[in-house]
Amino acid sequence: MNDEGTIRRRPRLKTLAAAAAGVAVVGAAVFWWVVTPPRIDDGGRALPQAADAELVARGKYIAELGDCVACHTTADGKPMAGGRGLETPFGMLYSTNITPDPKTGIGRYSFGAFDRAMRKGVTADGTHMYPAMPYPSYAKMSPDDMYALYVYLMKGVAPVDSLNRPSGIGFPFNQRWTLAFWNQMFLDSHPFVADAGKGEVWNRGAYLVQGLGHCGACHTPRGIGFQELAMGDTGGGGEKFLSGSKVEEWNAVNLRGLGDVDDTVELLKTGQNRFGTVSGSMTEVIHNSTQNFTDPDLVAIATYLGGLPTDQPRAPRPATPDTGVASAVPAAMFTSRGGLAYAQFCADCHRLNGAGVAKVFPPLAGNPTVAAKDPSTLVHITLTGWATAQTQAHARVFTMPGFARLGDDEIADILSFVRASWGGGAAPVTAGEVKAARATLDPKVDTRPFDTPRIADVLNEPNATQLVRGMRLNTETHTLLPKNVGNVLNCSSCHLNAGTVADGSPYVGVSAFFPSYAPRAGREITLEDRINGCFLRSMNGKPLAKDGDDMKAMVAYFDWMKRETKPEDKVEGRGVGKISQQIKPDTENGARVYAAQCAVCHGSNGEGIKDAAGAFVYPPLWGDQSFNIGAGMARTYTAAAFVKRNMPIGFHGGFPLGQGGLTDQEAVDVAEYFSHMPRPDFAPKVNDWPKDKKPADARY
Repeated sequence: MNDEGTIRRRPRLKTLAAAAAGVAVVGAAVFWWVVTPPRIDDGGRALPQAADAELVARGKYIAELGDCVACHTTADGKPMAGGRGLETPFGMLYSTNITPDPKTGIGRYSFGAFDRAMRKGVTADGTHMYPAMPYPSYAKMSPDDMYALYVYLMKGVAPVDSLNRPSGIGFPFNQRWTLAFWNQMFLDSHPFVADAGKGEVWNRGAYLVQGLGHCGACHTPRGIGFQELAMGDTGGGGEKFLSGSKVEEWNAVNLRGLGDVDDTVELLKTGQNRFGTVSGSMTEVIHNSTQNFTDPDLVAIATYLGGLPTDQPRAPRPATPDTGVASAVPAAMFTSRGGLAYAQFCADCHRLNGAGVAKVFPPLAGNPTVAAKDPSTLVHITLTGWATAQTQAHARVFTMPGFARLGDDEIADILSFVRASWGGGAAPVTAGEVKAARATLDPKVDTRPFDTPRIADVLNEPNATQLVRGMRLNTETHTLLPKNVGNVLNCSSCHLNAGTVADGSPYVGVSAFFPSYAPRAGREITLEDRINGCFLRSMNGKPLAKDGDDMKAMVAYFDWMKRETKPEDKVEGRGVGKISQQIKPDTENGARVYAAQCAVCHGSNGEGIKDAAGAFVYPPLWGDQSFNIGAGMARTYTAAAFVKRNMPIGFHGGFPLGQGGLTDQEAVDVAEYFSHMPRPDFAPKVNDWPKDKKPADARY
């Protein structure tokens, strides 16, 4: 009952002047008939004296089917005690206390009063609720389900003494008596009637979707009275039921003809499937509600949704639908501003081919949100960020940070590229659409002073082809240079987002510091030497020819990043930072941290993870295909500094990768754990310390 219920007035009928007595009598009768709350009928059912464990358990399940907790429990509040805010076009509403507290909750409700509130939107004292409480959907509940829910709320929920908060609804919408007319026009309070021409499974799905699940509250378009244009799939306007709607700058997608039953069941059970991941308020629906549904109920819902006719085209499915793997990298990836921006800001998670990372980051290929006619959800997520639903199947929550730091035109370029590549011909997104959404959402903007270079700007340079080649050699190193890379690493395995992330060894300013004297080597090191050092020491491979086109392309790319940086300049975030060597590592805890935070991307035994085609998505951290002794990752405290600021990704809402977040101790522990694991050797290591002793934290 998502309504604060604090206004206790009921309108009283007043007679008109005697000269209009006839009209007044008729008008008064109609007014009284419409406005006077329907009578309370207990149906012969009273609250049992003792709690019936089986009935309470059934009622608890009904409450999960109806997702009661989502509206009636605040983030830090007691269950069902109300107080959660709901923004409406007319002001703020707050959910009510539906615990059995007799003073502030529903403890004095008879079953008849409860049933009337759930079906007709009228509280025990006759106050009309706003239909933000989805009583038009709950009206379809069977009497037995309604009674089980009543018993659960009265006997299975602890009473909480918590006053309801007054609403922020202003005049004239605070005149609740007018809602009686709304009910007269739009409410059908009769329980669900099964379709005799359909099977038991289909009818069970229809009952849950139309009733307890109140799916239409978000997924059905609304009319001039803010009523759902259809409450079911039959009758006038039935084709509009669940056809999609825009809610608070989210596109609640078209659920009609949703697709494969198994895919829908997996999405409702886990919050993700091979084609996408839920977003927005749907993450709470999954967390609080649908993950707890029985498998037969999930199958029933999926069967019903999949059977609804639709004329809306779906996103084209990937070339290998059994795996969800996209087929190829789009041709425009490296020739357009949107493509290059995608390669910089999105590919580390969603991959160059849009396939995503199974069980971690959603694919874009075949994703219904990408192909939706209304791009609102894409724009919303990009501006404000996103998080996966926390479920029993996926306890770790992964996040996507908001990209509000990017300009409206940049975001429009990226999303237009995404929709052109994987949206089945979906219309491009305009900068105006992004600007309008930004004004409404007012997203938080990252203000770190580090200037993230925009790789898309290389297209403005006369040597754009060479610069793009240099960028690709950085991000696709082991693919484009198989003769020079002896493992499966790319430069971007350490230099995240094509070398543009602060504290992730970004290339901003790197080339300005070369040539430089390296005390360890006892000689001057050029940028070409440093690049080849990575091929030899990190990638277990062979050096590039210093006068070859590939080396020139990489150097040109680094030099382009340098801009006006001079050797003496302080470049914020240029390295990986430092971490105190006074912290003593605990390898047992490091193993636990690795299992909890690292294994999902790098494998439970450091083996990395592959896509369905057998290609590495994220590299191994030990073993034959891992780095050998380069990049400082074979030293505990250097590795810990990198981990502290850059791993894991998707851990929080920080721009641009949600990276970092472990404590200093955790970073040291996990760095000690993985940096001393076996991996390839490097014979010239004997020359590493010509003057001084090797560092105490070096693994060799």
